[in-house]
Amino acid sequence: MADIAYCVKCKEKREMKDPHHITMKNGKPALQGLCPVCGTRLNRILPAEKKV
Repeated sequence: MADIAYCVKCKEKREMKDPHHITMKNGKPALQGLCPVCGTRLNRILPAEKKV
């Protein structure tokens, strides 16, 4: 799966540059990277991991 997120500055979907996994304050996983065109920070919220 390509690491794609919507860039609000370019107003287009872009592939993230240097994506890395983070955990948001509410505990949900997310992917964070940079827009290769304008350098804006991109975030993509990932599905929550199932607890067994």
